[in-house]
Amino acid sequence: MQLSSLKPSSASGTFSPIVARTESRHTAVNPIAFDCVKLIVVRAGGARLFSAFGNHHVNIGDVVMLATNTLCGAEPEGWITTTTLYLDRDYLIDQVFWQYAAQFCDRHNARDFFDAHYSTPAQIVHIGEDRAGHLMPWLDELTALSLDGPQPERFLRAQALLFSVLDVIVPFMTTTAATVSGRRGSTVIPAAPRHRQFTPLRVEARHIAQLIRDDPAHQWTVPELAEAVHLSPSQLRRVFVEAFGKAPIAYLTMVRTERMAQLLRSTVLPIKQIAADVGWADADFAARQFRRGLGATPTAYRQFVCGSGSDDAA
Repeated sequence: MQLSSLKPSSASGTFSPIVARTESRHTAVNPIAFDCVKLIVVRAGGARLFSAFGNHHVNIGDVVMLATNTLCGAEPEGWITTTTLYLDRDYLIDQVFWQYAAQFCDRHNARDFFDAHYSTPAQIVHIGEDRAGHLMPWLDELTALSLDGPQPERFLRAQALLFSVLDVIVPFMTTTAATVSGRRGSTVIPAAPRHRQFTPLRVEARHIAQLIRDDPAHQWTVPELAEAVHLSPSQLRRVFVEAFGKAPIAYLTMVRTERMAQLLRSTVLPIKQIAADVGWADADFAARQFRRGLGATPTAYRQFVCGSGSDDAA
């Protein structure tokens, strides 16, 4: 499954900034990333997760929080039932803007505050079984609304349910100290709202992401990628970061880590060869990058998932 998956979209195929899905899993989930914020509420069962927070067990009472473009894989320990909230990042920034409207000059201040205050890419928060049970009716209703697709007359209800869920979860989040940034020039124009599925807007960013995914083993450089879409390297970095939340080379590292995890699971090839196949000639460097992305060394990851089945969706 590609990063720009259609799964977070509503059943009607129309973009909605709030989508909820409830599912039970008995098979493994290969590491994958989405270009939206994900909140995964564990309702029953348990699993071992691999992400930037390391290699951790989760069960009922746990909530997994993933920033945009953050890899996460799962190995159910028997089975696990979750409700996942897919939240558009710009929508969340808008809520931060109105929450602190008296302090901000414009929406860009809210974006800076959001990026600084909620900079942890992946974390597990423990809200407890009782609080998790309190969320269940709201999560069930959000899921039902998502199945029907985005209906304007029901959006305020969906938003109210989301705020109720966040009111329980957010106090348990790990945040970083941040101050509101200073006033920007009056020429700054707030970004327009995005009426889309969870995919980047700029065609140049989409094209570069596809080039990387089609051939992650290639030794891509920013100048080479920039030339492919007729932008300067600095323009490409800006456009790509706006679309995916990370620079092109960081995105390449994420894709290589994703592919390496798939090969570790599905083949018996030596780790050194797998590293080379995804574009890393130095196996030690590959292991460091893999551990940074999924919280385990390639050897430990392969030992843990050996013999497990897997799907390609999350």
